[in-house]
Amino acid sequence: MLFYDAHVYAAEPPVINRTELLADSKNFLPVGDLSKQSLVIITPSTTKYEAFIRQAARYAPLAAFSFAALGSVVTQSQVILVVAERSELRSDILSRLRTYAAKGQTIVFCEIGGNSYSLPAGLSADIIHLRNPTKTKSAQRALAMSVFGGLPITSGKIKRSQTRLQYDDGQLKSWGLDVAKMTQKIDAIADEAMKEHATPGMVVMIVKNGAVLLEKAYGFHTYDNMQRTKSNDIFDLASVSKIAATTPLIMHLYETKKVQLDSTLGFYLPAARRSNKAKTSLRTVLLHEGGFEPYIPFYRDLKPGDVQRQSSATHQVQLADHAFLRNEYYEQIMWPKMLASPIKDAGKYVYSDISMYAMKEVAEKVTQEGIEPYLQKWLYSRIGMQTTGYNPRKRFPKDRLIPTENDTIFRNELLQGYVHDQGAAMANGVAGHAGLFASANDLAIYGQMLLNRGTYGGVRYFQSATVDLFTSRQSLTSRRGLGFDRYDMDTSKAYPSRLSNESVYGHTGFTGTCVWIDPKHQLVYIFLSNRVYPDVSNKLYDLNIRSRIQDAIYETINEAK
Repeated sequence: MLFYDAHVYAAEPPVINRTELLADSKNFLPVGDLSKQSLVIITPSTTKYEAFIRQAARYAPLAAFSFAALGSVVTQSQVILVVAERSELRSDILSRLRTYAAKGQTIVFCEIGGNSYSLPAGLSADIIHLRNPTKTKSAQRALAMSVFGGLPITSGKIKRSQTRLQYDDGQLKSWGLDVAKMTQKIDAIADEAMKEHATPGMVVMIVKNGAVLLEKAYGFHTYDNMQRTKSNDIFDLASVSKIAATTPLIMHLYETKKVQLDSTLGFYLPAARRSNKAKTSLRTVLLHEGGFEPYIPFYRDLKPGDVQRQSSATHQVQLADHAFLRNEYYEQIMWPKMLASPIKDAGKYVYSDISMYAMKEVAEKVTQEGIEPYLQKWLYSRIGMQTTGYNPRKRFPKDRLIPTENDTIFRNELLQGYVHDQGAAMANGVAGHAGLFASANDLAIYGQMLLNRGTYGGVRYFQSATVDLFTSRQSLTSRRGLGFDRYDMDTSKAYPSRLSNESVYGHTGFTGTCVWIDPKHQLVYIFLSNRVYPDVSNKLYDLNIRSRIQDAIYETINEAK
């Protein structure tokens, strides 16, 4: 499968999809911007059609109801996916569908089995109609992927292109790759990591040519082996936040001409005009060449009374389950201290978290909105990144959130769903350098959008030139792009892996995470772990786990040539 500038996918060899699109007069499919429509599934049995429901949920947030339990949410939803065999559409259901259509709701009839090319009697001609002739779970999954653009529709008269990730269920084509052999290699490396207590668990996800080749969870949340890791668990991304939150927002503001890379911090931030950082350009900051301090341990400066175990009117910044920081501490203490911090060796590459604190401040000043709501509105909700965001305890059950460190120095408890990075926690969990949480699937969506040079699901988020600019090498003194880390041309460093190549960009995270994107091979590699549980350990680095898994992927690709 090759990617073309038209931002559609062409499979080679072709993916077999027996789904036919029989009627779509408004060219609605595949579903586009997910923020513009609320979706619901109605079906005779949520159990019988669970495969369709679960597959559709990979793409969009939606509820599913059986015909016997239709709720008011159906009448409020803009798009209704009807998943059933033709014979299961009782007269009362047909009547309801006519009512929904008359109110302007979009009806998509996803027919399982059957051989008729016409709509069921009584339904209006503007209803969208897809059909897969078989009644297997694979057919259900293929039908769901066809609705959202995960599979191209090539059968019948009406064609549609692939616009989103394809989820390989073991029966779809893998383009000559020996996925089973690759998986065995990765399994062995993962087993070694867990046996050596480099991490209690992990998730590995690999996307090649727009198709998910591997998405696998290993181990447990903790070493007590009580809760197994699941592929949809949510991890603390640490510094991957830099490229999945702050940098894409700056890319968006650059592209919309709201920031200029060669303008200065002083130009955008009044508070910076009185500091030694007033003349530091945004480009320099993104390259980590501003001479900023790498890291400031703000928590060491706390005074008695700054943190307490219960929330109160004066202490509402939650650092953990039983730790609350006094209000405005970031604004009154931390940010001024960053602005007053010394500059050393400006022009040289010195990786600095302070750089991305500063870029967040720029983004929020320009947009006049917090980085979190802006990202949710502009990117995450539109593209289908359903778990990505800051402070996940406000949105998800605790058991979906992977614990990190048992913090015995600062917060004095196990961290679960609260950001591991101390500074980000003290910034109310929302920072430019850390604080973002996500599942592997969300990062795969984001990575594929970048591979597509700015488009996903039929929506353009960036111009191709913007993606090329920020992800390519932009420094004369380091390997860095703008915000993005990159392949190191010094092959002795084998970074990010021994077999990677100069097209590769991405980032790693302190908690044991990484995302690497390879345009040459149309590859996205995601590794998520909690290597800092129960306390910080370097075994993941010492055993070179992330890089060896990446090498196993490249070995598989090279063997298929």
